[in-house]
Formats: sequence, structure tokens, C-alpha cells
Amino acid sequence: MTPELVLTIGREAMLLAVMLAGPLLLAALVVGLVIGFFQAATQINEMTLTFVPKLIALALVLAIAGPWMLHQMMDYTIALVQHIPAWIG
Repeated sequence: MTPELVLTIGREAMLLAVMLAGPLLLAALVVGLVIGFFQAATQINEMTLTFVPKLIALALVLAIAGPWMLHQMMDYTIALVQHIPAWIG
């Protein structure tokens, strides 16, 4: 294995991690902003008011995007395992 190959594998793994975390983080960000605006407008400062909607939104996004996320992880893992013999020698 060359250093370039290791860097390429690492870059692909980090890109996959960003792709998989992106929808979840974006949903949490949007829900947090909406709840934050609501709290600022109504001056309600309840911590569970932000936690429960974020949890529901993340569960909903995971239910919708979960199969795609699992497919992406499986494709990456299968490609890694299939390339091992070529990388070793």
C-alpha cells in the first residue's frame, strides 16, 4: 500500500461520513433554528422544548434516509473488502 492509497481511502471515508451525517445535522439545525426563533418570540426558555422536536425530526429523517445511508455504507464496505487482495499484492 502506498501513502497515496491510504490517503485516498481516508478521504473517501471522511467524505462518506460527511454525506451520512449531513441530513441528520441539517435537520437538527433547521429544527433548532425554528424552535430558537419561537423561543425568542415568546420568551419561553424551556430546555425540553428544543430537545423533543429535534429528537422527533432526527427519527423522521433517519426513517426516510436510513435505507439510503445503509446502502452507501454497504457499498463503501464492499468496495473496500473487494480491493484488499489488489492492495496487498
